[in-house]
Amino acid sequence: MLVWLTLSIINGSMVHTFLRHSLFYVNPRYIMFICMVINDALQLTLVTALYVISYIFRKIHASVCCILLVTAVVTTRSTPLILAGMAVERYISICFPLHYSQMCTIPRTLLLIGVIFILTTTPPIIDLLITIMKEPPSFFHTKIFCDYSLLFRDQSLYYKNCVFDGTYFSFVALTLLYTYCKIMLAVRAVSTGVISVKRARNTVLLHGVQLLLCMLAFVVPSLQAALISLFPKLSLEIRYIFFLLVYIIPRFLSPMIYGFRDEQFRKYWTRYLSCQNQSKTQVRLVLQKLNPQVK
Repeated sequence: MLVWLTLSIINGSMVHTFLRHSLFYVNPRYIMFICMVINDALQLTLVTALYVISYIFRKIHASVCCILLVTAVVTTRSTPLILAGMAVERYISICFPLHYSQMCTIPRTLLLIGVIFILTTTPPIIDLLITIMKEPPSFFHTKIFCDYSLLFRDQSLYYKNCVFDGTYFSFVALTLLYTYCKIMLAVRAVSTGVISVKRARNTVLLHGVQLLLCMLAFVVPSLQAALISLFPKLSLEIRYIFFLLVYIIPRFLSPMIYGFRDEQFRKYWTRYLSCQNQSKTQVRLVLQKLNPQVK
């Protein structure tokens, strides 16, 4: 909960910084970035809620579990596609700088975000519709342990999701690999402005690391089950370690990639944080004047 609260404060300050400065509204890079920040914040809130619920209540109504799981799956699958979009934007800005303003427009960016939402929403909605048709109505009033395989029990859905996840993760991985190689070639060919090109290359590389961590979310369940069967006494520790590796650490990378490394966003973000600290200091001084015992 402390990690969730810390990341929520960081993400909230970034969203506030974005909303306060209109210059970010006309830059596709920052629009996609803030969409990923909001998506990660929502995803982290949902998985943390599911994690806490699994410890406190163990079982909840299947209908409530359905809402939580479908939303969590949509946000989890959105992150890699947003990463691919951001990598392509970096590739265009480095390799086609003269055509950047024509290729990367705000309407196209919003269209891409809409397409990502449709692509990630369709599979769980199909799973839900098939489950509604095959399961009796009483099933959604029963209490279950909130797990995707226990909620959507049809075996065909498992194979469908395996094919879907493999296809679109391969697409994202190939996109990142292609953009990284192209930017690497640009680094060798360009003799001026190398710092910005290298920074773009490192950004795409960090996107690749982030993607690998996100892909663990679809590999971990089977690995986690195997480890728990081998070490049943350490089941809580194993679940917690995988929770940190799969859901927490990738969400720390988003603020680092753009919040800390991007000079323009960092300037406005740190200005906002310093203003917040000054406001707290002024409030504390006023309280001390009103009541000298206040520290």
